[in-house]
Amino acid sequence: MHSYLWFFGKRVLQLFAVVFCGISATFLVTHLSPIDPVEQVLGRLSARSNLSPEAIAATRAALTEMYGTGQPMLQQYFNFWARLLRGDLGPSLLAFPTPAMDLVTRAMPWTLGLLVTSTLITFVVGNLLGALAGYNPDNRFFKAFGLIAMAVQPIPYYIVAFILLIVFGFLWPVLPISGGFAMDVRPAPTWQFAGSILAHSILPALSLVLVGFGGWFLGMRALVSNVVNDDYVTYAELAGVAPRTIVGAYVIRNALVPQLTALAMALGGVFSGTVITEQVFNYPGIGSLLIDAVNYGDYSLVLAVSTVSITAVAFAIFIIDMLHPLLDPRVRAE
Repeated sequence: MHSYLWFFGKRVLQLFAVVFCGISATFLVTHLSPIDPVEQVLGRLSARSNLSPEAIAATRAALTEMYGTGQPMLQQYFNFWARLLRGDLGPSLLAFPTPAMDLVTRAMPWTLGLLVTSTLITFVVGNLLGALAGYNPDNRFFKAFGLIAMAVQPIPYYIVAFILLIVFGFLWPVLPISGGFAMDVRPAPTWQFAGSILAHSILPALSLVLVGFGGWFLGMRALVSNVVNDDYVTYAELAGVAPRTIVGAYVIRNALVPQLTALAMALGGVFSGTVITEQVFNYPGIGSLLIDAVNYGDYSLVLAVSTVSITAVAFAIFIIDMLHPLLDPRVRAE
């Protein structure tokens, strides 16, 4: 128990360090950008209406005070952390004067649902079939499945998304290809609204599943092919233990440890794939929100999206890290 608590404490410190460094790097990147949010707002206001020089000067002074751009960089950094700890990163230019954090809070459930669902499906099913394929290397079905996995796995997310868009949006239009739910459906806790959300999420999730599935299948198949030659597996087979028990209790448990490590390392890539996929299907998640914020020069919103994304991914990796000692007790003693 003491060793696990020590392991937990070290990982908590690592979690805070990763979040702090990631958010600080995002702050520096956005504030070193040549885009001035104050001038962005003034440019759009001037294009929409004729403002006098006095009105422009007053507006510039008010926005400079609001965003703190007239202060030294170090002072802006401290102010940023003070506002972040209060959950307030200022208004978004994209939907002024709506707070940036409010926009991220609305968009985050869409991305989390898409990311969690697709990752669970690819990881669980891919590893299960990969374990069966490694334990039964001569099975024709698994051999054919392995060839398909090797062919699909290197394809980028956006290519698969575009293929699905063409097939199910134009050649065989049976699924919605844009948005998070139908425009004629009112957001409410009803079966109709839930069904519309499910239908609109099929293609984005499928594009992530098809690409990620092959990697987990091939990785687990290779690991199991080595594990089945170990002495304890041979002994279990000679003792008459059922193949289902051998695969579930011995083979998968030992081969799953490196796969969990690979999952932690792959989460960042999966998240970036989700951002691209949301843009292809115009899905209302934080990926689309981030692209719009960058194009608009809204660094308050960019900071809000990046902060929430870094924290969410780092926390997910932390949870996966905590599962390692449960599968391999040797980890907690390191």
